[in-house]
Amino acid sequence: MTLWSRQGAVLGTCTLAFFATMAARLAISPVVPSISEAFAVPNSAIGLALTGMWLGYALVQFPSGLLADRYGERRIILVAVGGTAVASTMLAFAPSYSVFLVGTAALGIVAGLHYSVATSLLTRTTDQIGTAIGIHTAGAPVAGVLVPMAAGAVGAWMGWRWALVLGTVFALPVVALVVSVIRARPPVRPEQSLWSRVRPGPLVELLRRPPIAITVALSAAGMFVWQATASFLPTFLVAYHGYSASTAGLLFSAYFLVQGVSQPGLGALSDRIGRDEAASVAVGIGIVGYGLLIAGANLRVAVAAVALAGIAMGWGAALMPKFMDHLDDHERSAGFGLIRTVYMVLGASGSVAVGLVADLFGWGVAFLGLAGLLVGMLGVLVRLATRPRTGRRVSPVQ
Repeated sequence: MTLWSRQGAVLGTCTLAFFATMAARLAISPVVPSISEAFAVPNSAIGLALTGMWLGYALVQFPSGLLADRYGERRIILVAVGGTAVASTMLAFAPSYSVFLVGTAALGIVAGLHYSVATSLLTRTTDQIGTAIGIHTAGAPVAGVLVPMAAGAVGAWMGWRWALVLGTVFALPVVALVVSVIRARPPVRPEQSLWSRVRPGPLVELLRRPPIAITVALSAAGMFVWQATASFLPTFLVAYHGYSASTAGLLFSAYFLVQGVSQPGLGALSDRIGRDEAASVAVGIGIVGYGLLIAGANLRVAVAAVALAGIAMGWGAALMPKFMDHLDDHERSAGFGLIRTVYMVLGASGSVAVGLVADLFGWGVAFLGLAGLLVGMLGVLVRLATRPRTGRRVSPVQ
């Protein structure tokens, strides 16, 4: 598969679409202090808004798969990217905190339509699922490299509202790219109503499959850590270590740069040595990284800590293919969407929980809790990696 092939073009377009939907969400973090000051609310209130955004993002994962089966992947991806542009514009000009709170949830909902649908589409275009998912997932950390610096600079120059408009600026060109590159495919279930597919029995059976249930729990813990870090790492670096806002912004960008570079490698590593083994490597590195984030006494240590934390937060490139390994072809859109909804809802409290702990006990305690979650993840992953392999078992989601 090359960039100039049809497969490569689709993969590149989906990756850019994920970049755009993530950019709109990440533009908020660098200007959190300005938003908090403008609306006169504490860290926990901004954390609540961000949790609402991620919760909306999580809740729409399952419906997105059902909508793709009914209306086609291309149409849903277009709604995701176009809706992100509209929601970013509305959010940037919110007149009050209550409107901002609703706007973040709306942004999460429209942005959340993309990932599950695009991932299912990509699994049908290549046999190298881990590599393709790793590249696609890298769209998020690449956004993290560019957006914090851009949002921080625009926020300092023009104010936080214009920083959030960057979400619109990044999304609009991708709308045109999706229209020109991704071909419309006949929907899988164009005549079947959405409600007829929401039956508790098959859905519960899918989630109870041992490989999926365990991986959902691991992913929920990983998502909790990821969301808390994406929401508050710059604030942590400023408040706990005393770095300037510009230095914290550069370190935040470096954190996402490492994710962008490491995720394709972790996805490929999972194809080679196994999903649990590759995830264990990432999480083990993260324990060291988050420990250094708390204990680090100088900029060199902070740079190393941020790099190691970035590698750790690439865990999804190893665990997302594991879900696909245990889903049949015709259940991947809806099944993977359901799985994403469950583990992201479970992990969605990362922003508000860490913001609250920071308000009550300080940023050191808040980030120490994240390191503790990674220790628990590693224990489960090592146990999975060292136990005898069992056969794959799948059953359809109707």
